[in-house]
Amino acid sequence: MADKRIHIHPVTRVEGHGKVSIDLDEDNNVKQARLHVVEFRGFERFIQGRPYWEVPVLVQRLCGICPVSHHLCAAKAMDGIVGATTLTPTAEKMRRLMHYGQTFQSHALHFFHLSSPDILFGFDADPAIRNVLGVAQEYPELAVQGITMRAYGQEIIRLTAGKKIHGTGAIPGGINKNLSIAERDSLLPDIEQMLEWSRSALQIAKDYTVENLEMLAPFGSFDSNHAGIVDANGGMDLYDGKFRVRDAAGNTLLDQMDPSDYVEHIAEEVRPWSYMKFPFLKAVGPADGWYRVGPLARVNVSDSIDTPEAEAARAEFMSVTDGKPNNISMAYHWTRMIELLHSCEKIKELLNDPDLQGTDLVVKGERREESVAVIEAPRGSLWHHYRVNDRDEVVMANLIVSTTQNNEPMNRAVAKVAQDYISGVPEITEGLLNHVEVAIRAYDPCLSCATHALGQMPLTVELIDAAGNVIETRHKG
Repeated sequence: MADKRIHIHPVTRVEGHGKVSIDLDEDNNVKQARLHVVEFRGFERFIQGRPYWEVPVLVQRLCGICPVSHHLCAAKAMDGIVGATTLTPTAEKMRRLMHYGQTFQSHALHFFHLSSPDILFGFDADPAIRNVLGVAQEYPELAVQGITMRAYGQEIIRLTAGKKIHGTGAIPGGINKNLSIAERDSLLPDIEQMLEWSRSALQIAKDYTVENLEMLAPFGSFDSNHAGIVDANGGMDLYDGKFRVRDAAGNTLLDQMDPSDYVEHIAEEVRPWSYMKFPFLKAVGPADGWYRVGPLARVNVSDSIDTPEAEAARAEFMSVTDGKPNNISMAYHWTRMIELLHSCEKIKELLNDPDLQGTDLVVKGERREESVAVIEAPRGSLWHHYRVNDRDEVVMANLIVSTTQNNEPMNRAVAKVAQDYISGVPEITEGLLNHVEVAIRAYDPCLSCATHALGQMPLTVELIDAAGNVIETRHKG
């Protein structure tokens, strides 16, 4: 029998479009498994020639799922262009409220809508129920919680950015509106319910991980470096900070790296089978210098979290590995819910801060030609780098998005699961293929930083022999 290739195209229940190719030998042993990102991003070119003050609005068109992250990161970079080294308290806290609202709604969306079908029904469950509609039917209270929590986060975005999607609230040097008393009072009545639901979601993720640790520990897992921004004391800060990288054993490879120095420490490798690049630490090299970002990595590199309930949850999580980094890929869900609770605690804290009603919104200083900013988007560290000429036109832009930095880890997770669950199996079922997708979903990848598809997105799996002939085709959806 000739060699065969399996395509999972598209990968389902993720933001955006990607596919997986799995090459099998004549005995159905996996020879190679790869995640291909088939979208093309061109925004670094699109915005060249545009005035710098348009950039925070333009770049968020990269995505309808995480536009706030691009909006705020671009605004932070443009703060540097206009010389706004320190924002007013109102501007700083309004941006942070917007950011925590985004993180809250994004984590709720991923956990309840995209990942919960696998957690609640099992990886091999009937695909007819292993979806968000199945969750709504079998677990209606959880479905309502997920929808309501996401709506609450989106309302915060609307009141801070002007719109729920593609807002305009952050501008170079500050913001263009504060939060009125009436707007604040519309959000406060529901905050305790959001906290309670965040606690229960964290409990679900923790219990699922601990109770299934024997199966989940090796599932798509491997030793890796972990990276994220931290504050001056090494604590978690999702909005602002400096870059830290730790290896799989907990040794610090890079600490308190200023965002403007990223080009000295981070490089991007190009491979012919994906439009997405492969970042790595220059000092370590492409073979071993890749790293993970996102909730798991952030908890692994942070020494503390500055809200009490999330800090207690972080300490409990780290106790599983005796304080060393946790390299279990499926532990992303547990840490994501720690951040969900943390974001909710920060939202409550900020809503009760009178600085949000301040009227001093914008500052400016000495004009600059170049600026770099980093922010912790829900999926990980996000970098924006711009150069602007004396006519206020953007002449260079470089964006390194969170999912790009997780490219190598996701490919390793795909290969690990394919080897463990598909290699040598006489019949490859839909459930076995879903195992591969489960490993990808753990990272909550946002492949939609390029384009969006319209209409239905069925899953088609084709078995192709070495001569390119289709042996068998199966459809889902």
